[in-house]
Amino acid sequence: MKTRITELFGIEHPIIQGGMHHVGLAELAAAVSNAGGLGIITGLTQRTPELLAREIARCRAMTDKPFGVNLTFLPSVNPPDYPGYVRAIIDGGVKIVETAGNNPQKWMPALKEAGIKVIHKCTSVRHALKAQAIGCDAISVDGFECGGHPGEDDVPNFILLPRAADELKIPFVASGGMADGRSLVAALALGAEGINMGTRFIATQEAPVHDNVKQAIVAASELDTRLVMRSLRNTERVLTNDAVERLIAKERALGAALTFEDILPEVAGVYPRIMQQGEMQAGAWSCGMVAGLINDVPTVEQLINSIMAQAHALISARLASMLQPTA
Repeated sequence: MKTRITELFGIEHPIIQGGMHHVGLAELAAAVSNAGGLGIITGLTQRTPELLAREIARCRAMTDKPFGVNLTFLPSVNPPDYPGYVRAIIDGGVKIVETAGNNPQKWMPALKEAGIKVIHKCTSVRHALKAQAIGCDAISVDGFECGGHPGEDDVPNFILLPRAADELKIPFVASGGMADGRSLVAALALGAEGINMGTRFIATQEAPVHDNVKQAIVAASELDTRLVMRSLRNTERVLTNDAVERLIAKERALGAALTFEDILPEVAGVYPRIMQQGEMQAGAWSCGMVAGLINDVPTVEQLINSIMAQAHALISARLASMLQPTA
């Protein structure tokens, strides 16, 4: 399948693995790239630029296909060593960066000078247009269904994607609710040039997370995610568990008086405990509504091949059969 995204990134299939905290390690990124998609290493999961450089080298030893690095720019009193992370990406020869969070404009000159293509995650058309204006090469359009941070506009992909298609000149992929060949064909029909998947890739054999996490996704329905931290304007979609329900109770009780410090026990430093140790009640972790469509834990190659086979069948058979020949 040839789209502007496959051409831009030099990949076989228009499928991107999203950056995910404590999930986007070399093992998963390499598996996705080897299967014809675009694997992504999550930069800030590595605590220092030196560790990111090591992870990039580890991934390069596992694949000769293109892969990228996610770099999320967060507002912080003590920000990460972003210049160091950018340098590690450039020195590591990475040619694709997925940016997220704050506007990446400050870092665009260095990335562009190194010949790096930038895809920026956006949850609204206005932010996507800004990313296009500052020179981003592509956009990951995140609908309200997505795991992690869906923004504050609550626009689902059936509206957001055609709106993006109406406004953008650069290519974009659909993120949020993407799981199979039906997702891909629908995204293409709505104007996207491919899909970005996060939650679906956690439930694969190569994902470097505890099996408890994978089984929690398989067991979950589309009704099992919750939105938290809305009053802090930092809304996150997470899978419900005891800690999440405690967090929601605090939000109800404190209302507008809620501060980030009030919910630290439920959100601070919980990812290693959940992702590596499988402590499923330890805290809040990002998960999309797409969990309701996930019923197995295949290899990455099996997943990507099944998506492409289903997409081809839908386009060439089911949809084609609906077209009536003209007289």
